[in-house]
Amino acid sequence: MKRAGPQIAVAELVERHYEMLYRYAYRLSGSAADAEDLVQETFVRAQAKLGQVRDAERVSAWLFSILRNLYLQRLRSERQAVIVPLEDVVEPCEEPSDPLPEIDQELLQAALNELPESFRTPLILFYFDELSYREIAEEMDLPIGTVMSRLARAKGHLRARLQPMLAGAGSSSGKDMERRQHNGV
Repeated sequence: MKRAGPQIAVAELVERHYEMLYRYAYRLSGSAADAEDLVQETFVRAQAKLGQVRDAERVSAWLFSILRNLYLQRLRSERQAVIVPLEDVVEPCEEPSDPLPEIDQELLQAALNELPESFRTPLILFYFDELSYREIAEEMDLPIGTVMSRLARAKGHLRARLQPMLAGAGSSSGKDMERRQHNGV
């Protein structure tokens, strides 16, 4: 009977957090299959360590930490770390006055995959999971200034990588613009 409690708690965790964790895992890994594996492993680890949860309000951050650590472990074990020199990236400019064209999701994912994990994670958490600078800083255990700097450099990289596509495309509809603003591009 004692096992029924944790099983119910895990089922509740899965129901509440699966979608958010999957989006994060997908953006980190760039693969639906890898994202599903990462999320599943996250819940397995969470179930094994459910007794460590002291603050129910921080469960989301705890799950994100587990997922991120699993992802980093995979990177280290596979030695697939991609190094992108960010020294040549220009700081972001002011907002464009014309609406941006639709961005190809495959190109966006390819550009995200080029970023080192330390730059990709704050970008994903800010734009796709809509966390604040402070929440990202707490999640990644970094100063807020570092989060802001990494976000600026990551945005600059994406802008430089996607600029040729943006320059060649025409204007887009208001609906497309709203979706891009929601996605942070």
